[in-house]
Amino acid sequence: MAIDRLSTRLEGTLADWNDERGFGFIAPATGGPSVFVHVSAFPRGRRPSRGCAVSYAEGVGERGRPRAYRVQYLRQPTAGPGRGRRVGRGGGGERGPGRTWPALVVVGVFASVLLALLARDQLPALVVGAYGGLSVVALAAYRADKAAAQQGRWRTPESTLHLIGLLGGWPGALVARPLFRHKTRKQPFVTVFWLTVVVNCAAVAWLVHAAPLG
Repeated sequence: MAIDRLSTRLEGTLADWNDERGFGFIAPATGGPSVFVHVSAFPRGRRPSRGCAVSYAEGVGERGRPRAYRVQYLRQPTAGPGRGRRVGRGGGGERGPGRTWPALVVVGVFASVLLALLARDQLPALVVGAYGGLSVVALAAYRADKAAAQQGRWRTPESTLHLIGLLGGWPGALVARPLFRHKTRKQPFVTVFWLTVVVNCAAVAWLVHAAPLG
């Protein structure tokens, strides 16, 4: 990394941001080529979002391309009518229960169905337990993959995430995606994810219909 320009603070706008992969590009206020920036260059406590104004020190990163370091957020005027703080893809919008409640409702309904089938001896307790255990594994896997994306570390293969979901961890994955804001829009991941859900549910339906325990 070249350090000749790191003592000079520049200003710009975060013109592009990939929240899932943890990097983006700053458009310098003075014009010129976009500057690469990694999430590790931002201060903790606030997620980067496209359109935010920043100041930064510019150096030279890998492959000789400009890279931003020691990024700081600049204060911006309060959004006017029709321009809320919430941004689109990769933004710092609503988190936690506000984003996860639809997934929690789906998981709650599915869990109720499983428990009802268990009570009627139409589903083995082992299957119900597997859903719970694999859902915990899925939550941990998505959280670890999101952290790895932000820190530039080795990622969990998407095929592994899909396999966990297919085997029964999809309820945990369904909650983890909005909870950690990870892989909620990426294609074809989203399509494959829902296919694993359909296949898994179809397998359970077949098990209940073709091999009832009672």
